[in-house]
Amino acid sequence: MSTPRATKVTPLSGFPEYLPEQRVVEQHFIDVIRSTFELHGFPSIETRAVEPVERLLGKGGDADKEIYGIHRLADDAGAGAPARESELGLHFDLTVPFARYVVENAGRLAFPFRRHQIQKVWRGERPQEGRYREFTQCDIDVVDVGELAPHFEAEMPLVMAEIFAKLPIPPMVIQVNNRKIPEGFYRGLGIEDVAGTLRIIDKLDKIGRDKVAALLVEAGRTAEQAEACLDLAAIRTEDTSFVDRVRELGVEHPVLEEGLAALASVIETGMAAAPGAMVADLRIARGLDYYTGTVYETQLVGHESWGSFCSGGRYDELASDGKNTYPGVGISIGLSRLLGLLLGKGLVSASRMSPSAVLVAVTDEGSRPASVAVATALRARGIPCEVAPAAAKFGKQIRFAERRGIPYVWFPDAGESGDQVKDIRSGEQVDADASTWACPPEDLRPQVLAVGE
Repeated sequence: MSTPRATKVTPLSGFPEYLPEQRVVEQHFIDVIRSTFELHGFPSIETRAVEPVERLLGKGGDADKEIYGIHRLADDAGAGAPARESELGLHFDLTVPFARYVVENAGRLAFPFRRHQIQKVWRGERPQEGRYREFTQCDIDVVDVGELAPHFEAEMPLVMAEIFAKLPIPPMVIQVNNRKIPEGFYRGLGIEDVAGTLRIIDKLDKIGRDKVAALLVEAGRTAEQAEACLDLAAIRTEDTSFVDRVRELGVEHPVLEEGLAALASVIETGMAAAPGAMVADLRIARGLDYYTGTVYETQLVGHESWGSFCSGGRYDELASDGKNTYPGVGISIGLSRLLGLLLGKGLVSASRMSPSAVLVAVTDEGSRPASVAVATALRARGIPCEVAPAAAKFGKQIRFAERRGIPYVWFPDAGESGDQVKDIRSGEQVDADASTWACPPEDLRPQVLAVGE
């Protein structure tokens, strides 16, 4: 008889997997995000994981370098094999497949159409802290036919501000800009390559002002144009005073004026509805070319070096069926990125790894049915519990619960009047009835807390 061969397990970077207590944190975040999206009237959809590569290509930035292509292994089965079907790739965000979804289902959707989507995406970039090749995004978008009302551009960051206020994370700030501001400003300077200039400015956080200035000059801008672009990007205000500061730079263009008015409206709405949650930051560019209006990025206060974990913007030309154009605006939380940094730095944790609030002890294997009956009665009343895996000494069963963070151990027929339950944290043990015992609300489910709470 042959002996099974041992298989060496090799870690695969960029594809995060969570331990049970970390998964508790992830699920809590998802629950808060999903419930808040629904509170604001965003129904859920899910799109397929793949799109034709030709659709994914050309959507801006370095998307062509990030797409994972997929095919059946049998397609490479030597000479004479039939030609592959249309090339497919895994989607690198949720906006491109959503745009396709809107066009395909336009006749069955009610516009303006709003949706939320919490789903995996894939990008072929170099794995590093907070950046993965497979990760979860949480998106909301609103699209309309022909024209999209500008007030939706102010709604997006307000929803996110509400979510982050509910999560156990440090304070956050949503940085808002409007692509028409740099576009009009650059054109007013005589710069025609707006997209190329934006992509260089988008590197400011990574390489700094001097290197960005050098890249701009290398790309054909004059030193004076480069300085003006950087002066614009340096403007950041918590109110609408950015308008005057831009005008002080002495550049004029109609598109610039449109952008200033649109951004001022968004910031005014934020100041009224969520004071301190938004700032006008004119260095925010977003690397993807499909953004045409308001754009967003988000940072945790005190952890700015982490970069943005929530971003998005307005797009006017991403979705079209030839007759109609479907402009939209959306914003997305990079959930895996945020959790990777929070968990990696020990800034958030779960109170326990197990969903069980109660471990029902087993006196001996003959009495296991009685323990199962207790567990069934507790579950019927919404109290998560499990039965001890073995009829070991009670001390060992208590240690089993301790290792999993289960706060209560139930002992069937332990007292003169019947069952007893023990809070293993305080040591308090009292008589209890499975049909009436109330688990304290704070112990009913694992709690997710910022470390230090």
